[in-house]
Amino acid sequence: MNSTSPIERHDTDILILGTGGAGMFAALHAQQSAAPGTKITIAVKGLIGKCGCTRMVQGGYNVALGGGDTVERHFMDTINGGKWLPNQDMAWKLCEQAVVRIRELENEVGCFFDRNPDGSLHQKAFAGQTADRTVHKGDLTGIEIINRLMEQVLSRPVEKLQEHRAIGLIPTKDGSAIAGVLFIDMRTGKFRFVRAKAVMMGTGGGPTMYKYNTPSGDKTMDGLAMALRAGLPLRDMEMVQFHPTGLLAGDHTKMTGTVLEEGLRGAGGQLLNGAEQRFMFDYDDLGERATRDVVSRSIYSEMRKNNSSKNGGVYISMSHLGPDTVRKKFKGMVKRCEDSGFDLAAGLVEVVPTAHYFMGGVVVDEDTRTELEGFYVAGEDAGGAHGSNRLGGNGVANSTVYGGVAGDVMGADIRNMSALRDPDEAVLAAEIERAQLPFSKSPGNVQRLRHELQETMWDDVGVLRTATGMKRGARRISEIKSELRETGVASDNLAFNLTWHDWLNLASLCDVSDVIAAAGLARENSRGAHHREDFPDTGTMESSYFTVARKQADKVDVVREAVQFTIVRPGETILPDGEPETLVEAAQ
Repeated sequence: MNSTSPIERHDTDILILGTGGAGMFAALHAQQSAAPGTKITIAVKGLIGKCGCTRMVQGGYNVALGGGDTVERHFMDTINGGKWLPNQDMAWKLCEQAVVRIRELENEVGCFFDRNPDGSLHQKAFAGQTADRTVHKGDLTGIEIINRLMEQVLSRPVEKLQEHRAIGLIPTKDGSAIAGVLFIDMRTGKFRFVRAKAVMMGTGGGPTMYKYNTPSGDKTMDGLAMALRAGLPLRDMEMVQFHPTGLLAGDHTKMTGTVLEEGLRGAGGQLLNGAEQRFMFDYDDLGERATRDVVSRSIYSEMRKNNSSKNGGVYISMSHLGPDTVRKKFKGMVKRCEDSGFDLAAGLVEVVPTAHYFMGGVVVDEDTRTELEGFYVAGEDAGGAHGSNRLGGNGVANSTVYGGVAGDVMGADIRNMSALRDPDEAVLAAEIERAQLPFSKSPGNVQRLRHELQETMWDDVGVLRTATGMKRGARRISEIKSELRETGVASDNLAFNLTWHDWLNLASLCDVSDVIAAAGLARENSRGAHHREDFPDTGTMESSYFTVARKQADKVDVVREAVQFTIVRPGETILPDGEPETLVEAAQ
């Protein structure tokens, strides 16, 4: 194959990349808002409803539903949790529309969530929040949401392109608008270019460039890598969220890194060091109910002091709550630990901070539009809503809220788009050539390079950072990229050629890792998920800035932009006078 190989060409009106909460909600809402006869196509790297991260959501969905809780309180928690870096207009829409979306999930999509004896939705405690507002289905909430969404989408006249890997955003020749997306049909290995009037990217994040990580195996930051190559600006790229409690089951199992959900600590779970001593109150007055960034750094600090468990992490203990109670409330978590040889209900389980969520993403407005006409981004691919730290429970809310927003906006926008756009054929050819590069090289060991990248990012661009470490990491990332370009893949059979896709996965991870290090070096203070030991101060909230990275040729440029306090300023609140600081009982 070469860049002159035939490309299958296909046209649609609205093209949606990804079938998680963002993608499927976008499809459902686009059907409602677009003119009759509009063709809607969804494309996914795997199978609809069977891949991605929404399905893996355990804890739940943040939404203010009364009982003293309000949208204003949810908003203030989101701003405070994000350390005053969120786009406030996006954060407000997230909190406000979550109320609408949870009713839609129940009454239109058909989700069943846990309820109180009086029939109201049960809402549990999550760390870093001043109200118990997390709606859930046991501790397997994502499966409930994604299964019901899948049923709705599969029953609609929406075109489905399954096992189609997006590899390039193709603009018009003048670069002002998107013309379509280049795919590999993984079932055949052939290239397919799909033109569309509107394209929404909801491919999810997936920081699997770290040694310990939670996302599903298909998540390799492809969306942000494509956006980088398309020249789009990305914000907050240094902000990688480490979930404090990833299962540490040893190197022999892929279960290592899997999240043990936030609700365990919210319910009173305790973190113990290697000497089985509780340590979180040595680091923060909220103890185990501090925000994820604080808990992750505290655990990492204990590990560096050699106060660690036998496999190098710490322990989580739930037995003091009563084994039977734990088995009833956290059935999924107990089973997950049991499968890996641990007794969560009555014993100790080893945990470690694990790369979980990416706060950074494409610069968008509160209607999901980007600077590229016709291109929209929702869910984890979009930056801004979370700032420097995502509250547990705000992730699936963000995806479903903004997926619906994107569907509404695209359906309305394409009413004014009379025709499909022609692509820049040079960019199309360049993306095909990039994907075919490994076919011209001698076969090598892609997995070895991926493991080296994971070790590099964990050690040098991980939970705790310094300029020396990040510069060292950046150099090694560059060396890995160079080695990858000389590492080949057999091309005799391209149908489900997993080595080829492993190569493409690692290329995406390297491109995004490079930007994480560059943005981390540009932020010379410590905020939320980004903690620099050489710049430990947070800086003043009033002078808050976010980083914006853009790739030009092979160089990444990072600039700082001031946060716009459009709704509330540091030191102020939008809660009414006399409102209590928190509705949650003090941590015990």
